[in-house]
Amino acid sequence: MKPTYHTLNEFLDMIEEPNGSICRKLLDDNRTLFTAARGSKHNHQAWRGGYLDHITEIMNIAAVLYPQLNEARPLNFSLSDSLLVLYLHDLEKPWKYTTKEDGTLEVNPALTDKETQVRSFVEQKIREYGFVLTEGLWNGINYVEGEKNDYSGKRRTQTPLAAFAHLCDNWSARGWFDFPAESDDPWLGAKRSKQ
Repeated sequence: MKPTYHTLNEFLDMIEEPNGSICRKLLDDNRTLFTAARGSKHNHQAWRGGYLDHITEIMNIAAVLYPQLNEARPLNFSLSDSLLVLYLHDLEKPWKYTTKEDGTLEVNPALTDKETQVRSFVEQKIREYGFVLTEGLWNGINYVEGEKNDYSGKRRTQTPLAAFAHLCDNWSARGWFDFPAESDDPWLGAKRSKQ
């Protein structure tokens, strides 16, 4: 039997307070922008509305993997923690691209550099909305896409939460890059967001 495919709103209700309410406010305040945004320029969920589809997809992946991994060996973070990190991990995307009249995407020049401009933008939005984040949650958000230039052979940079979020994000972006399907998705209940 296939697992339940949850909606984004169902996942936001699973995030512990006060962050669950803040997530819903962020979505409500930016709903038009979020529902129009693409998941990426080319590589994954690159259709109009793909941003929210990508976020929902990775949260569903987390909901399937978390109980299995936690049962095998107890994890030092909660499902709520992982859902919050996954919700916030691509927060710049709705502001990063605009669609020109010819249908091509244009990158916002203020968000071209991932290591400086994007990280600063995401941190500013998180503070603007008043999210309450531990050091572990910040690590998860900062390293959800890997350690990159912060890798060290002398210390562990990416925590288990960041590694788990990376696993979910990477599978959505590289394994299931075109899901949820436009119609007849094999995962019962999975569907693309409505525009």
